[in-house]
Amino acid sequence: VQLQAFGGGLVQAGGSLRLSCAASGFRLASSGIGWFRQAPGKEREAVSYIRGSSGQTFYADSVKGRFTISRDNAKNTVYLQMNSLKPEDTAVYYCARGRPILSAWFTASRYDYWGQGTQVTVSS
Repeated sequence: VQLQAFGGGLVQAGGSLRLSCAASGFRLASSGIGWFRQAPGKEREAVSYIRGSSGQTFYADSVKGRFTISRDNAKNTVYLQMNSLKPEDTAVYYCARGRPILSAWFTASRYDYWGQGTQVTVSS
């Protein structure tokens, strides 16, 4: 099982980025995938989650209305479209595999495999 997150970069405030999480060794459609982020000196924070099968999505209040999580089963890839980025979105972003139906999606310990992280930097 592997998860590879990429697509980060440097963007100005108000700009957009799309992160990708490519999975191998398992089918995304049968798993839940979460995105987390960690800024320097801060705890890892849950950003978004997409359920397996149903594709139901969940978002942290801090990103609701700006970020969109989606999934391409054919490519076995999950995306995080990030719009209207703010300097406070600056962090390393990680994708992780969870159960297909995960009630406590915001709890990092509920995920068993993690990608390596991709840096997102938003300048003011």
